Amino acid sequence: MTNRKFNLRTAALTLAIGVTAIAGIASFASPAIAAQEVNIVEGYALHGYDPVAYFTVGSPTLGNSDFVAEHDGAKYRFASAENRDQFNADPEKYAPQYGGFCAFGTAMGRKFDGDPTAWRIVDNKLYLNLNKEIQARWLADIPGFVRGADHNWDIIRSIEDAKLADEAMAPKNLTIGAQ
Repeated sequence: MTNRKFNLRTAALTLAIGVTAIAGIASFASPAIAAQEVNIVEGYALHGYDPVAYFTVGSPTLGNSDFVAEHDGAKYRFASAENRDQFNADPEKYAPQYGGFCAFGTAMGRKFDGDPTAWRIVDNKLYLNLNKEIQARWLADIPGFVRGADHNWDIIRSIEDAKLADEAMAPKNLTIGAQ
């Protein structure tokens, strides 16, 4: 009977350690996955610009580190407590599409940096582009590029860009360009 109690205790302890280890790995892994799904530069999404200001002020506005909120594992800065609170009330409304990566790049099956000054609100959604030159190309067919990017984002959102750049490792079911 003593051996059986020992074996049950050992099994229970092993199970508890395993569950704790798995929970620890899961909590550690979440930020890494979020970092791939959200374009984070110097610790912040949107390069530290206020996502709400695009909608309320109509221009890129740097956020303040006194007003921070987290969404999908990424930190956002805001110009005011009011903007932070608006974001917290409806983050999907204000967060940039494709995790703040370039919308044109996403349509091409890649994850390029999004420049907060190369932006556009379309159908009440915030889109960024790599730069103004790329944005001019994206503006030529916004609906087509958005359809292509929407399709690709579901496939590439958790894949590192280095793998997307490698033809052998890139998913084969991507749409390239406008749809």
